Amino acid sequence: MALLREWGLTLGKWTGRPGATLERDSGDPEVTRAREAAEAGDWPSLRAVLEARPESADRAELLMAAAETAGVERWITGVLEAEPDAALPKLVAGLRQVCWGWEARTGMRAQHVSREQFEVFHERLRTAESWLYEVAEREPAWTSPWYGLLMTGRGLEAGPVVARRRFEAAVRRDPYHLGAHQQRLQQVCDKWGGSHEEMHSFARESAFGAPAGTPLGQLVALAHIEHWLALDADPGVAYMRGPEVVASLHRAADHSYRHADFGPRTGRLQVLNSFAMAFSLAGERAAARECFEATEGRVTEFPWNYLDDDPAAAYRKQRSAAGR
Repeated sequence: MALLREWGLTLGKWTGRPGATLERDSGDPEVTRAREAAEAGDWPSLRAVLEARPESADRAELLMAAAETAGVERWITGVLEAEPDAALPKLVAGLRQVCWGWEARTGMRAQHVSREQFEVFHERLRTAESWLYEVAEREPAWTSPWYGLLMTGRGLEAGPVVARRRFEAAVRRDPYHLGAHQQRLQQVCDKWGGSHEEMHSFARESAFGAPAGTPLGQLVALAHIEHWLALDADPGVAYMRGPEVVASLHRAADHSYRHADFGPRTGRLQVLNSFAMAFSLAGERAAARECFEATEGRVTEFPWNYLDDDPAAAYRKQRSAAGR
């Protein structure tokens, strides 16, 4: 709680504005710089931002800010031609192909995606795999290429053995890499060929196998949200409000954002938003309020986009229900 106050946040008193603002860049000014450089096609500035945060400090958010920017796929080709032996441009290009591929597929269920969309999706993911594997070979200590390969593997249906090996490769390099764990959680979800049991087991083992105060406690909240999404309305409410689910959410909260060692790091704001949503669905108003107060009206797109195409609207609705 003391650390939250150091960031200008508080768990006991609402200090933010009554509105809710979608936070594009997770509150990290370096992420904003990366995105703006990508939008401008300014490779020297983008490279400087990326190189200032080493792989050991988890630069996934910086890389994904660039990779999610429309148009990067056009100007990055010139950088690849100018720097054929450099790993960093290939990493950005590969991750952009991942995001560009998922844009073509859309977030719809497979039965609602056309054959043409799937063809474009797979073509872009195959291009991404080629570049990401090359980066992994050139920079064997880097985690980010394996993080990207977790996403391409799921989209290309590489299978559970390949998916597990790629995750193991990522966590050998960074045992508590939040993005890699989030991607693995998706891989073992029922909707991607896993099961609820496997998903919850992975979430628990990852969260509580990590030191207290890491963001990995989020995995427990996300697993319950994914389980809830798979159920119809009434069974979903009963599930989220079950005593075992509520207890597990509190235990994960105690091990993550409520712990004294929880500090400013990758995914902090998204962790708080995820618990705000999970506690709201569980009917735990006081715990949800705690999270809403800590976010100070700053909304992350995920996981609120599960509730509404307008994440800020979903956040406001649940915050109001929690009494804030």
